[in-house]
Amino acid sequence: MTGMSVSIFIVAFVMSVGSYLLVSGWLDRRGRAAVLSRFSGKELAVGAERRSAHPALMQITDAVRGRFATRFLERLRLKQSAEAWLETAALKWGAAGLMHRSVAAFLVAFALVTVGTRNHMPVAAMAAGGLAALLPLLYVKRKANQRVRQFEEQFPDCLEFISRSMRAGHAFSVSLEMVYREYSEPLASEFRRTFEEQNLGQPLDIVLKKLTRRIPSMDVHFFVSAVLLQKRTGGNLAELLDKLAHIIRERFKLRARIRAISAQGLMSGRILVLIPLGVAALMFGVNPEYATFFVVDPVGHQLVALAVGLIIVGYLIIKKIVTIEV
Repeated sequence: MTGMSVSIFIVAFVMSVGSYLLVSGWLDRRGRAAVLSRFSGKELAVGAERRSAHPALMQITDAVRGRFATRFLERLRLKQSAEAWLETAALKWGAAGLMHRSVAAFLVAFALVTVGTRNHMPVAAMAAGGLAALLPLLYVKRKANQRVRQFEEQFPDCLEFISRSMRAGHAFSVSLEMVYREYSEPLASEFRRTFEEQNLGQPLDIVLKKLTRRIPSMDVHFFVSAVLLQKRTGGNLAELLDKLAHIIRERFKLRARIRAISAQGLMSGRILVLIPLGVAALMFGVNPEYATFFVVDPVGHQLVALAVGLIIVGYLIIKKIVTIEV
């Protein structure tokens, strides 16, 4: 690829991405205005569109943004899974926004590798683009797991708070309101949404089942099952919540002990992943002519791809072995 070809490629790439972003943003604004005018009148649509934040139960969904991406994900049956992860992570991207970020990361990585290697390694450019496309997905998953862990850490104290509140004579719905006023994120926002949904007239069982979908935790499932069972059969819910809080704390202790025991195996897996990288760096430093084979020759590219794939598979197997769910 000559210098002129590289310049043409960069200009075409920038113009394509810019055109897509402009058209997508225009359709987004148009769809938002249409939905807001439908529900609140055209006079209020402009003012509502300029607000930086919406109420917790009044969010613009993917129905009016990224329609092409949304339909594409629906055909692949990935839209609901993406929305579930985003909701757990408390990210307002939407399924279409997540797809846009993945596509953008793929294009940027592909362009950088293509220009950097002067189009001599198209397979490496595709591989780099594929790995970059996974970065938004990994970020969402990590954010969701982190938020669930924070919720679980606050949850035992929350259960005891609800128990004490009910013993003091407050109703269960009032206890939910007190929880989101007293606690910090992420527990506060989740119980606030639960309280607001119930306050607007939704049945308690539906509201609590939505909570289990937003926070996919075994502890939350136990809590919801206990509340719904008490609602149907009766009993002392306050005492039941105290016992559940004690069980959750004991699970935390057991989980910490297992994590300490399995830490050596996980560290061994990480070291085994880093050893080939260190050997490759040593080869390039000691004998560059010998190591250049893996960069220039097509057979070397295949060997590198095979080695990277085997390293990833081995690390995943080790992680699966040392990860014990409690």
